[in-house]
Amino acid sequence: MCVLAFAWRAHPRWQIILAGNRDEFHARPASALARWGDRPQLIAGRDLQSGGTWLGVSDAGRLAVVTNLRGYGGPAPDRASRGALVTDLLDGAGDEGIDPGDFNPFNLIAVADGRARFLTNRPATLRSDLAPGLYGLSNGALDAPWPKTLRLKSALLAWIVDGATAPERLFDTLREEALPGGGLDPAQPSDVAQEPRPSPIFIRDPVYGTRCSTVVAIDADGAGTIVERRFDADGKAAGETRIAFHWP
Repeated sequence: MCVLAFAWRAHPRWQIILAGNRDEFHARPASALARWGDRPQLIAGRDLQSGGTWLGVSDAGRLAVVTNLRGYGGPAPDRASRGALVTDLLDGAGDEGIDPGDFNPFNLIAVADGRARFLTNRPATLRSDLAPGLYGLSNGALDAPWPKTLRLKSALLAWIVDGATAPERLFDTLREEALPGGGLDPAQPSDVAQEPRPSPIFIRDPVYGTRCSTVVAIDADGAGTIVERRFDADGKAAGETRIAFHWP
């Protein structure tokens, strides 16, 4: 993922609301959101180049989402896939057993065993529990006040204050192509030449752009839905998948 807003136990009805966009090269192959045939308890899209995923949930009460980090150059090919890290966490590997140094620069939010955790490996390894609240994440530090991150967090907060019904309304904000006002531009340029330093929530570009938008909603009783909307290289809708699940 490249920008997301995450509400953790911020409303009596919902234990989790997540809304985010995955930005990637359109030429990089990926399969749509689905239950994985080799891991039917896991629900996620799949990166067909490296085999992992960027965001997923499992029937065992787990969620994980990863972003890369600006300012450290392209990924080193000898390091493990960040997508594999997400898959391992969804499979039940605890983050305490992970050596963050094995991976290219990343931020990660994971939910398991009734708690939410943040993990990063740049500029130094950091693991911390997340208190109930609202968080924003892109390709910088957690809650870095980048314009698009602030805008998405603001939209999620407004949705919560407005009654927290119909999570699909968050897709409207995930589709915004105008540069938001306010906030601080990223200090580092993107490692992708096609992405400007300050970018909108939705990136329309024929080479590198928003590939999909995802909303995850899990209520206090564990009833959940994950919805993925996909886009082609012209920024046009290319499909939607909705999967219901239930956490124990």
